[in-house]
Amino acid sequence: MSFTDSDSYLGQDLADVDPDVARMIGDELDRQGDTLEMIASENFTSVAVLQAVGTVLTNKYAEGLPGKRYYGGCEVVDRVEQLAIDRAKELFGADHANVQPHSGATANQAAYMATMKPGDRGLAMALAHGGHLSHGLKVNFSGRDYEFHHYGVSRDDHRIDMDEVRSKALEVRPAVIVAGASAYPRIIDFGAFREIADEVGARLIVDMAHIAGLVAAGVHPSPVGVADIVTTTTHKTLGGPRAGIVLSSEELARDVDRAVFPGLQGGPLMHVIAGKAVALGHALTPEFRARQQRVVDNSAALAASLSGAGVSLVSGGTDNHLLLVDLSATPLTGADAEERLDRAGITVNKNGIPFDERPPTVTSGLRIGTAALTTRGLGTDEMTEIGAIIAAALDPAAGEGELAELGERSRAIGDRFPLYPSLRETAAIPG
Repeated sequence: MSFTDSDSYLGQDLADVDPDVARMIGDELDRQGDTLEMIASENFTSVAVLQAVGTVLTNKYAEGLPGKRYYGGCEVVDRVEQLAIDRAKELFGADHANVQPHSGATANQAAYMATMKPGDRGLAMALAHGGHLSHGLKVNFSGRDYEFHHYGVSRDDHRIDMDEVRSKALEVRPAVIVAGASAYPRIIDFGAFREIADEVGARLIVDMAHIAGLVAAGVHPSPVGVADIVTTTTHKTLGGPRAGIVLSSEELARDVDRAVFPGLQGGPLMHVIAGKAVALGHALTPEFRARQQRVVDNSAALAASLSGAGVSLVSGGTDNHLLLVDLSATPLTGADAEERLDRAGITVNKNGIPFDERPPTVTSGLRIGTAALTTRGLGTDEMTEIGAIIAAALDPAAGEGELAELGERSRAIGDRFPLYPSLRETAAIPG
């Protein structure tokens, strides 16, 4: 890396300033385009969002809120953040929105800080049954700062056991009940959670990070207006930049804002907030709503293809963007299956299944999602073919030759739907 003065440094492209990093970004662009991305928590954001995030807004400190900053020169970023706030409120029908959280976990932390004192009790879905580490895992801040108890799914149908939720709520008397999951393939009944929260005098927080895009499009029931606070990421089904948002009732607006700043964060990432504004604006369009329906349709088609090939699915199928493969009756572990699918050109993640007897580093399942490939343009026909590829790769008898052939089939599917062709033509990003 070399430059002669600040003017030449500021004006140079990445490939000129740091070819090593540029080359690595190009390699990642190739990896994303040459494989079938099916990790349920990932998506492909738009070039417009990428452009917004890579702007001079990254230079601006803006501690505080629009119109109430601790720095001068915030007149432009005030407009950017207010636009994101207004679009979030319109999209989800929320009384209040804070668009500053850097991540979904930070959004959850703010929600807890706004409604709980350290040591208070919470009730949330167990990680082993589909919850998230920020829902009270002992080694996470949520498990260290609060006394979390957990509910799970029924052994019979692998759906949330609302009788267990109610009995534990009556026993624990939590200050907060958390609904929402990171690996649950079925519709969540937010109204039932509201009734239980009211019965025990608890606040209801819903973490809709995985399903926010589906909620925005009306293909999953909305928790907004039912829960006291709703948190979400912006990069999963919503398809925006990697970040978070907190939605709340007007009653809790001040507590939420204070929890985010100065409670948890300093200056917000204004370039990322601009990316959120772009994504939220797109989510208000008919095209976005139609795509979210295709996400669900594709998930159902994939589930049908896998089930038809004899692959076992947790709960027997899916209502949303993801499904869980149950490998417990096969010789394969989740780690084995993830690695085999990688060689077959499909990226997924190993995942625990309810009542899993294997450790979380090994697991007995796979989590598979359809949001990213739907964004890329794939439809139900492709999902049916991908289901056949996955089933073939999960056959323990398939050797290296068969997996390589399956990889070629996967690559052929992807080639029909090029990813970011305009970026490959950018001199700054080799690819």
